[in-house]
Amino acid sequence: MTEPIRPTGPAHEGPGGPARAFPAGPAHAFPGGPALFHLDPRVAHLNHGSFGAVPIPVQEAQAALRAELHADPDAFFIAVPERLAEARTRIASHLGADPDGIAFIANATEGANLALDAVPLADGDEILVTDHGYGTVVAAAARRAPVTTVALDPHLPDEDAVRETVLAALTPRTRVAVLDHVSSPTARTIASPRLLADLRERGVTTVVDGAHAVGMLADPLAGGADFWFGNLHKWGYAPSGSAVLAVAPQHRHRIRALVPSWEDQHGFPRSVENRATADYTGWLAAPEGLDLLERLDAAKVRAHNSALAAHGAALLAELPGLTPLPHGEALAMRTLRLPAGLADTPDRARELRELIAAEQGIRVLIWPWPGGGGIRVCGQIYNRPEEYERLAAVLPSYLSRA
Repeated sequence: MTEPIRPTGPAHEGPGGPARAFPAGPAHAFPGGPALFHLDPRVAHLNHGSFGAVPIPVQEAQAALRAELHADPDAFFIAVPERLAEARTRIASHLGADPDGIAFIANATEGANLALDAVPLADGDEILVTDHGYGTVVAAAARRAPVTTVALDPHLPDEDAVRETVLAALTPRTRVAVLDHVSSPTARTIASPRLLADLRERGVTTVVDGAHAVGMLADPLAGGADFWFGNLHKWGYAPSGSAVLAVAPQHRHRIRALVPSWEDQHGFPRSVENRATADYTGWLAAPEGLDLLERLDAAKVRAHNSALAAHGAALLAELPGLTPLPHGEALAMRTLRLPAGLADTPDRARELRELIAAEQGIRVLIWPWPGGGGIRVCGQIYNRPEEYERLAAVLPSYLSRA
């Protein structure tokens, strides 16, 4: 593999020749933000949305829980159900949720399967999904019933245009709609409160993928979906493998754990959370992440992250061949279309992503799309404006390879 080029300044010599110099934007570094993480300072981590990053205080909280587990396994595991209930209550207070209406799960895909398994469907019923949906969530829907895929043009101007396109795709057989709260590759708000209300009026059960909602949005459960699941380990600063499933009261009695446990008799949420001798330390430490977000001032963090992502997108928009896509102003992710023929398949998108990482030490998401893929940049408190300038300086040489 090529040795990564990891400069410290905003402009450097890239594989295509001298780099451009970019004027400073309005974005700024978050005071003390980088020091809260163990991230490699030589790498520009501009892809927080894919895997997140765990702050040091949360890592330390999880390490203390693991030490407790290893010191007395019996005591630890016997107390797990009650301690999970306490942690769940803390999470619920941050989300504005009913503590008895949410359950810890491992990730969004598990949430999708639990939710769809709880929806009664008859022969001929269909599930509506969009072409912006996360692959494994869409696959969960296809396992349950025939799916209708709504094609959402990435250039649709606003949430109303998205809403109208989704509603126009409904058929008399549509019983469930599986929608992203914020789509992963394209950073679009799809499951808006207004769309959810319209679907509810039409008798369509709503299943919302909120993988990017917790921590990035002020009110992640807005809209009152029948089923909603969201990761805590991305924008909520929780350990990896931490997520929650929120279920409306009328559906909770139908939630069935994917694997039976000794807690089945208690029903949702305890039946879903019990995993025998699994590692529960991530879930138990998860509230520490949202507590940290509040101590940092959640509104300030969200505003900073959104401004930083906007700064990065504005720099990239100056490059020939890149087209900005519409987005929500509050989002800490921004996306742009790449030139035609570039990253138009999953393999080509993966190749370009890893080439940029190997040669430049820059992590971004390159997502595939027919005709030409896209690039997504994220803003987080460990990022600095010059990291986006660094990306903008070297990207033209990769675009020219199309």
